[in-house]
Amino acid sequence: MSEITNAIKQICDEKGLSYEAVIATIDSALAAAYRKDYGEKNQNIKVEYNPETNGYKVYDIKTVVEDVPEEELLAAEEGNGEVSPKVDVKVTEHAAVSSDDGVEEEKHRFNPKTEIQISEAKAINKKYKLGDEIKTELETHEEYGRMAAQTAKQVIIQRLREAERDMVFGEFKDKEHEVITGFVQRREGRVVLIDLGKATGVVPPDEQIRGERYNSGERLKFYVKEVKITPRGPEIVLSRTSEEILKKVFFLEIPEISNGLVEIKGVAREAGSRSKVAVSAQNENIDPIGSCVGQRGSRIQTIIRELGGEKIDIIEHSEDVETFIANALAPAKVEDVKLVTDEHQAFITVKDDQLSLAIGKDGQNVRLAAHLTGWKIDIAGDGTGVSTEGKEEVVDEVTEEGEETGLNETTNEKEAMEEAGAETKVVAEDVVEAEPVVEGEEAIEEEKE
Repeated sequence: MSEITNAIKQICDEKGLSYEAVIATIDSALAAAYRKDYGEKNQNIKVEYNPETNGYKVYDIKTVVEDVPEEELLAAEEGNGEVSPKVDVKVTEHAAVSSDDGVEEEKHRFNPKTEIQISEAKAINKKYKLGDEIKTELETHEEYGRMAAQTAKQVIIQRLREAERDMVFGEFKDKEHEVITGFVQRREGRVVLIDLGKATGVVPPDEQIRGERYNSGERLKFYVKEVKITPRGPEIVLSRTSEEILKKVFFLEIPEISNGLVEIKGVAREAGSRSKVAVSAQNENIDPIGSCVGQRGSRIQTIIRELGGEKIDIIEHSEDVETFIANALAPAKVEDVKLVTDEHQAFITVKDDQLSLAIGKDGQNVRLAAHLTGWKIDIAGDGTGVSTEGKEEVVDEVTEEGEETGLNETTNEKEAMEEAGAETKVVAEDVVEAEPVVEGEEAIEEEKE
């Protein structure tokens, strides 16, 4: 194996490129150098380099086409002009002509650099026919001028960079809409840069979890939202807020899910705060919730740490809609579920001491349940509560001293609940003073005076 071959393989290992791509780059560089010093007008220079012998051959390659009128041939030769030695491409010109039915058709124009007329080809060898490629070997040279060497250097740098970009784009395009692991590199403004090994991904501000700190060197999982080509090369857009991250972590951490014994039926997530995951078992002898939680909560705790402390509710999926909605409102206990199928709405009844728990802190529990089930949910109880149906409303609460105070839901909370399709109503009959405190799955205690 020659020293040049070893050098080429070293470049391939460093850049992650194929051997053929580097050889093609050398061919292009030698062709550009030859064209600069020894090329003639209307020559389509191609080089075939042999790294084992460090030798190369130069060819003028042309494609056989039909004969063209003499005036068109003269116009093509005059208009072709000199081609920049840095660019090694085929030039194909077309002209639009009108057909009988008024539809424009493209008429091919003769290009003397890359094409030869059939009559000229027949003069060389009678065996040539339309579409054949004629390779005419040219004289090789051992020495090149300074400008030719500089041109070759520029071509090598440019082509290697393009090959590296194409390789990165192709590799990560296949991973689009999947979850990958990366290391936090640094922050530029509001954008976080992630080291993915062969490339650098970006996490835009709207794809970051609110309040999450991205420390340099930290290992995290990211959802590949989009891979696109930009003038600066391939751009890999990552996300930390996607529900797919949650699904992937469950798949990796819970063997029953990866084996297909337990299936994830749905996910509702408010990234960084709380999620609900609906699961079901293919075998009635398997407990889907127990499989996900693990012994003493070991499995679910691993998932929670992976997501930065995000709280996760495991819900058992049911084909019965009423049962599924009741399960989705956990940890609250539901007394009754009535469905209005035409409006895709569910009316829920809970005990007074479960009302705040069912609604959740800032309406989060019912909002996630509505998202998970796909049903609008109205919750009613025997005590006081908060309404989020229609416009912003004020619900009066009677204090111990008999004074009235207004509980006003913020616009952001209402809008978030409306997006999830959740609606809650309150039926106030008795005087109840409750202070909801929702933290994971802790129960809510209300004091009745």
